[in-house]
Amino acid sequence: MLNQLLRRLIITLQRHQNSSGPITFPTVSDAQLRTATIEDAEVQAMMQPWIGMECFQLSRGRLVANIQSLDFGSCQIVRETQYAAVQKIGVTPTNLCTLSFCTPAPGFRFSDHSGSSAGNVFLMPENTAFDIFVPAGAETVYVSLDQESLISGARILNPRDWAEAPLHVTAFDTIPQASFGGMVTAWLAAANKTATLGSPLDVQTIERNVFDALLQLISTSTTDDFTPPARWRSFQICRKAKTFIEEWNDVEAQPGIVDLCAAVGVSARTLQYAFRDYVGMSPVTYLRLWRLNRAHAALLEADTRSTSVTEVAMQFNFGHLGRFSGDYNRLFGEVPSITLAR
Repeated sequence: MLNQLLRRLIITLQRHQNSSGPITFPTVSDAQLRTATIEDAEVQAMMQPWIGMECFQLSRGRLVANIQSLDFGSCQIVRETQYAAVQKIGVTPTNLCTLSFCTPAPGFRFSDHSGSSAGNVFLMPENTAFDIFVPAGAETVYVSLDQESLISGARILNPRDWAEAPLHVTAFDTIPQASFGGMVTAWLAAANKTATLGSPLDVQTIERNVFDALLQLISTSTTDDFTPPARWRSFQICRKAKTFIEEWNDVEAQPGIVDLCAAVGVSARTLQYAFRDYVGMSPVTYLRLWRLNRAHAALLEADTRSTSVTEVAMQFNFGHLGRFSGDYNRLFGEVPSITLAR
């Protein structure tokens, strides 16, 4: 697995040698500053190794995102500008929590929470399974840090509201996104300036500033954990459907609407409405894009001496090779043979 990840990173670096999007990995004192314009959703996930997750590209575009991150080891600051829509699925590790927001964007979803308003900031605690949909054009910002330290500090400042650590994604409706976003912008700008000047970054000071600022934000804010029943039900329906898709074992055919409805126990109309809430598209479209992403990953990892595009297409139940190539090209901006040759 490690070799595969390294190979994908090498592929990405080779691609960017001939593209206009820079990718840099300078070390600023004991911190790692990364800036990248990337072409593969998988690389977007790999550039955030402190959280185990997968990214799937769900709208057309050769460029997927621009990422800026500052990694202190115990704390990470990340800003992502999304050029193509993606779905992020994963689990936060033990004792790591994130505080995040997305710029107002129709369709943005943080697990079963809607995130289209300008007032939502989300706290995601440790050991939390998440499923996030970020539409094209949106910008997401988050800071990840030690949960035990953050909750202990919040409990001191506001013992009534923080007697217990949250067990699931919590939405705050009183944290100004502009204030949070402005702080992240300032932290990243300071790191970039330091890297440009070649000066050492005061890691301990900036970590303390980040921690204190976030502590003040959450300890003085109130939560809004209300999730409309319809959205919660849509999320549960689609999660069951996605699990069924991933566990499908019939190599001769792909699951259809009848299979999905039977597995989840809902009507076709309910399934359609649920997927519109979940990722803004029909279940058939989502299933096709999911298989295209799997084929894309397989082609990146394949050895050209022993694997063909036809074999990969058939592996993911694409029976019509011309249609597969066209759909693949429209989604990823290149034909499958180019991906395989990289």
